[in-house]
Amino acid sequence: MLGHGSGGSMMKRIIDEVFFEAYGTDELLVGDDAAVLSALGPDERIAYSTDSFVVTPHFFPGGDIGRLAVCGTVNDVATSGARPLYLSCAFILEEGFPMDDLRRICASMASCAKEAGVRIVTGDTKVVNRGHGDGIYINTSGVGAVPAGVSLGGAQIRPGDAVLVSGTLGDHGITIMSCREGLNFSAAIESDAAPLNHLIAEVLAAAPHTRCFRDPTRGGLASTLNELAAQSNTDITVDEGAVPVKDAVLGACEMLGYDVLQVANEGKIVCVVAADEAEAALAAMRANPYGADAAIIGQVGEADPARGPKVFLRTSFGSTRILDMLVGEQLPRIC
Repeated sequence: MLGHGSGGSMMKRIIDEVFFEAYGTDELLVGDDAAVLSALGPDERIAYSTDSFVVTPHFFPGGDIGRLAVCGTVNDVATSGARPLYLSCAFILEEGFPMDDLRRICASMASCAKEAGVRIVTGDTKVVNRGHGDGIYINTSGVGAVPAGVSLGGAQIRPGDAVLVSGTLGDHGITIMSCREGLNFSAAIESDAAPLNHLIAEVLAAAPHTRCFRDPTRGGLASTLNELAAQSNTDITVDEGAVPVKDAVLGACEMLGYDVLQVANEGKIVCVVAADEAEAALAAMRANPYGADAAIIGQVGEADPARGPKVFLRTSFGSTRILDMLVGEQLPRIC
């Protein structure tokens, strides 16, 4: 079902019950965005990640499937604290796909790779019969170098830590939906697709006791925080009023019946840091062009052993509710 690729609870089940069951290596079971692996020497480690991109439409305000493919894998590698170095790129093309569109997508990928400081060094091309490929699918894999002493991951989170987000939420998901459905809004909405490896490096320099980074793509902020709470066996409480959202995106979500906290993002990062470094991490984010709207949005607490880890939302009305993972498919084919 489409929901098995949504980033929510259905996808978690297929990962746990099919993929982990079949080949759940120690590295895979860690559950972070990239695997951190030993390299040739005792102090050498690499981060490795892979992702596939099937978005429709292929071109949208703020980016295209090519920029998305580079940003997605660069960001996944960078969440481990690694410096992304190399990408592979595999194309699955449908017979009849316009060559000019392919050139445009490749030019976008080259430009984004240059911005991120990575090189595309290997690839593959397959062509499928007309009607069997939706134009173009792209897979990118990435490799990066993890500096000595850097160890990040959801399991590192501790009660008392602060939760930050690098900018406004929901921009990408609502952009894709508005293009797909021909919706017009009074304010311009663009995808937030961006390579965040430089921002992540700047946060690590300012806040060396950062616990983890995670990009809230499919399933949005809600699913990401639930994953982190489960990894660390903690509660996470978010202040709704502190979460940055553009008025146009919030209005679109209200009109369409979406929860903005479950809408996909492609150029934002969630960061959990030690409380005494939260302001330094926030300042580092805001100093980067891609983090101008960054905010401290919540804190980590002890989980109740009887019920297990949960994520809570402190609403603008003063009440508190459980913030669940996305169930099913809210926005199909957003990345």
